[in-house]
Amino acid sequence: MVKSPVYLDNNSTTPCDPQVVESMLPYFTENYGNSASQTHSFGWVAKEAVDHAREQVARLIGAIPEEVVFTSGATEADNLAIKGVFEAYKMKGNHIITVETEHKAVLDTCRHLEKQGASITYLKVASNGRINLEELEAAICPETVLIAVMYANNETGTLQPVQEISEIARRRRVLFFSDAAQAAGKIDLDVDRDGIDLLALSAHKMYGPKGIGALYVRRRNPRVTLISQMDGGGHERNRRSGTLNVPAIVGFGKACELAGQQIEAEQVRLGLLRNRLETSLIGLGDVYVNGSTMHRLAHVSNLSFNFVRNEVLLTSINKNVAVSSGSACTSASIEPSYVLKALGLEDNLAYSSLRFALGRFTTEEEIDYVVREVSNAVRLLREMNPELAEVMINKEI
Repeated sequence: MVKSPVYLDNNSTTPCDPQVVESMLPYFTENYGNSASQTHSFGWVAKEAVDHAREQVARLIGAIPEEVVFTSGATEADNLAIKGVFEAYKMKGNHIITVETEHKAVLDTCRHLEKQGASITYLKVASNGRINLEELEAAICPETVLIAVMYANNETGTLQPVQEISEIARRRRVLFFSDAAQAAGKIDLDVDRDGIDLLALSAHKMYGPKGIGALYVRRRNPRVTLISQMDGGGHERNRRSGTLNVPAIVGFGKACELAGQQIEAEQVRLGLLRNRLETSLIGLGDVYVNGSTMHRLAHVSNLSFNFVRNEVLLTSINKNVAVSSGSACTSASIEPSYVLKALGLEDNLAYSSLRFALGRFTTEEEIDYVVREVSNAVRLLREMNPELAEVMINKEI
């Protein structure tokens, strides 16, 4: 028996894994010390817990603990990386390269810096959502200080050619930053192998608590310099002042540990479930996969249901199925997804898209339930759509 509503919005946020919650609880009531208080045992215990979590986060991405800076989430990490590099390297140049399909935390940060004198190049993407590497290299100039390209897109799951991007960045002596909030814990990440200089992470995208994230900052080959964006007590090696959220950090560390243990098996399991979902829904006809089908996360499917407005479809199924029409940050917008528009989708398809994001607790029975609910709703709405009727008549003629 499937319990509804079925949750398939795991790119928006994931439920805390029970093991994560269990790891956090003592740091609310028993081990409640401030990790910066180093004159008594309460502070020592808290610091030890933070150090252990830092090791767990670093291990997930192939870094060393000293390269991990804890933040309030990926949005703050994005801001710290982009603004911090821009200010630290302003004597070299003021040019940053990013992509039209980046998360708003990157795009809005870049637009803010444009008001501060930055020159920003926004690369276009192909219909599969991936950038053109030749266009990237052509955009680099002597004043370029940073390339900011996300690892995996939050709406389509499309993976960018990260290693090829880093090769270009290294050859041209430009720093490479990647927002990996959606990729971390879902695919094998290694900052050295991938050649990444700065990397943003978020706990609540990998079954950890909300309100905690991290920024990886490379310490060698090259050593990355950042200007802090929060002043205060000089926490996190003067990169991010503020009392550390010890319970959340502990949960973040545990979430990274669990994710690292399950990556390969979960990729296979979720890929099979996603394919089951897609094959069934595509069978309705006039249903299209958005983004790359070759280079994408195993758990994400962005589909357009032609002749059906996504907000109407969401209203029809939201009591039984929890999905979204795009990122959580833009869910209140009535405009079509800027990510899908960047892929070249016409309005009718952009306005008819839904994102299905499977997760650790998704079952085969739930997928079959979602297929039935969505299929029934799509059929009903299409029957009520005079535009579709006219199209079918014209086809018959």
